[in-house]
Amino acid sequence: MSNLNRRTMLKASGISLALPLLESMTQGHASEVAEPPSRMVFVCTALGLHAPALWPKTAGSGYESTEYLDLLQDHREDFTLFSGLAHESQSGRNPHNCEMTWLTAAQGPGLDGFRNSISVDQFAASQIGNATRFPSITLGSSSPQSQSYTSSGVMIPAETSPANLFAKMFLKGNAYEVAMQKRKLSEGISILDQLASQRSRLLRSSSSAENRQIEEYFESIRQSEVNLAESKAWLDRPKPDPDEQPPTDIADRADLVGRVQLLMDLIPLIIQTDSTRVITVMIQDHKVVPKLDGVSGEHHNLSHHGQEPAKIAQLKRIESELVKCFGSLLAKLKNKTERGGQLLDHTSVLFGSNLGNANAHDPSNLPIFLAGGGFKHGSYVATAKQDVKPLSNLFVTMLQNAAVETDRFAASTGTLDW
Repeated sequence: MSNLNRRTMLKASGISLALPLLESMTQGHASEVAEPPSRMVFVCTALGLHAPALWPKTAGSGYESTEYLDLLQDHREDFTLFSGLAHESQSGRNPHNCEMTWLTAAQGPGLDGFRNSISVDQFAASQIGNATRFPSITLGSSSPQSQSYTSSGVMIPAETSPANLFAKMFLKGNAYEVAMQKRKLSEGISILDQLASQRSRLLRSSSSAENRQIEEYFESIRQSEVNLAESKAWLDRPKPDPDEQPPTDIADRADLVGRVQLLMDLIPLIIQTDSTRVITVMIQDHKVVPKLDGVSGEHHNLSHHGQEPAKIAQLKRIESELVKCFGSLLAKLKNKTERGGQLLDHTSVLFGSNLGNANAHDPSNLPIFLAGGGFKHGSYVATAKQDVKPLSNLFVTMLQNAAVETDRFAASTGTLDW
């Protein structure tokens, strides 16, 4: 274990588990950089965020909190909130066609002759993706629909199964060996227990700082195993009596928040192993009533609330939970360390929507958060309605921050400085 490389794995019973990227893996290798690599995560909640619950009345670092921002209070210094950003000409044949272009900025989505262009994540992956096992990872909370498009305008299907993603990311072996390990997970048998002796040797040969990083990683693996095993176990259990509180069933499309949270939980693990440096997540309309107390309408229908207080209250209940999922991702990235810092220090997380006002199908004034990545945060950056800036400008800033050499993307007019 004394000479570690970035592909080092622990192996047991034909299954191997990738290790997080450690400082000792780069020592003595001129081709490896000393600083942790830069990553980008794009998360879109496709039905927007209710504006009155989000936007502060004043801009700058002293902005007053709001209903949604209260949920992110612990991370106030870790993100910047932007208003006044949009893509040009986003009205398509269907009011929700702008979902296709949130990461591409292609104009006229869905209209006759429309052909999508490359998405910012795939543009980044084409430049830096060959440094990792997977150039990019595309995730979705409900269906294979995604916002990731190739240079030919072809959509990259999203992975919606946390179990499949976990196996793809962390379990290596032949089909039989991986299947056996997945069965063990469903029986509560952790892969970490089978790696105990190798884990002990690894900890003895690593520095105290690396030991902390390894232990955090293993704890995340174990928690993910527990979550996945519990969600799969519900598949074979009878439904409870309707008079009782039903259990959380991650396989149920109606458990919108649970499905999103599992994806958020896996992102730090993907980053820790340097499996990819580009991740996208699309939070979709599941066309069912979300299983949340006080919610009786479908998410999509509630987004068209018509200013009815009862519908707005339900909509905010759903969106509050999704904002909390974003906050949980930030917390996990802050709590995991690498080389004396946090994962969030070198991970730019963009969270927002393709709709600024879902009630009116308005794709302007998009709600956009940018967290981490080493940027200066802690403020609300408001742009006047008459001075709308291209969201692509922020994409260019993120690309440059990730060492992608470009001065433009799509309809950008420069970078976005704040």
